[in-house]
Amino acid sequence: SGCSEVNNEDEFYEKADEYWKSIPATLNGMLGGYGRISQIDIHSSYNFLKRFLEGPKARLKTKRALDCGAGIGRVAKNLLLPIFKTVDLAELNSKFLEQARTYLGEGSKRVGNYFCCGLQDLQLEEKTYDVIWVQWVTGHLTDAHFVKFLNMCKAALRKGGLVIIKDNVAILDVELDAVDSSVTRNPEELRHIYSAANMKIVFEQKQTHFPPELYNVYMTALE
Repeated sequence: SGCSEVNNEDEFYEKADEYWKSIPATLNGMLGGYGRISQIDIHSSYNFLKRFLEGPKARLKTKRALDCGAGIGRVAKNLLLPIFKTVDLAELNSKFLEQARTYLGEGSKRVGNYFCCGLQDLQLEEKTYDVIWVQWVTGHLTDAHFVKFLNMCKAALRKGGLVIIKDNVAILDVELDAVDSSVTRNPEELRHIYSAANMKIVFEQKQTHFPPELYNVYMTALE
């Protein structure tokens, strides 16, 4: 539909970088003041992942995962490290990554790589990950970079692996947030991007029990 087209790409990325530089490297900072939702969030994510780890739909190995837009490592610590042997973090903000080393505690011993870059500049080795977890960060990518990122993720998955996107979804039109410089896409737009990257939806589920004033959040497993 083109309504999420970003007029000035450099400015779009720079403003996001500036915004996050002003945010404290804390759990509450990562969640925009909604630190209290972290447990509900992780619990739902775990149940979503579990269907691919055990039972009739099991397909995932548990060797290595990547946490994209990792912040201080909230998802890595509470969701991925308890399941996967090694976890890598990708995060643009160096202050957050520095904090992650402390925040992850003992778990930091099983962190493979700390990639300090935006997802549009990330480079991954092929056939490396069982899960690439991408939460609350795709809104910082332009449409073209989102497709490019997914193509790279697809190549970086091991056999049976999944890209899992957990993000805000707009109900009607795409919304541009001028404060943190991000877009919130609608389902139609997201499907357009997934198909442009030749990825198909394996399973999708709406997040429940979040405060009503927040956006709808969906978890989407792609292959």
